[in-house]
Amino acid sequence: MTESEKLAKQTGIADADLLQLLLEDAESYVLEYTQRKQLPEGLKKTVRDLAVIAWHRMGTEGEAARSEGGESYTFADIPQSIYNVLNRYRLAKIGGKAYESET
Repeated sequence: MTESEKLAKQTGIADADLLQLLLEDAESYVLEYTQRKQLPEGLKKTVRDLAVIAWHRMGTEGEAARSEGGESYTFADIPQSIYNVLNRYRLAKIGGKAYESET
């Protein structure tokens, strides 16, 4: 099963273009944060998790909290549990450069 198919099952999204966009944006974020060029296998679920968060936040970008009809909603940034996973894969910089082993 592809990552798009897994994300579709998690979210119920039928729009393949939206699925791809969410996954690409999440992967870009992960690669930039970890300073890697290639996505390690262990981060694929984290990419999907970030894509789900982005999907849930669609239409509420920039909001920290909202109240409607007597109900209050507070929006959190990316959960610490995701950063805990990302930090395990983050490359340290040496001399201003991050070195990733070639496989």
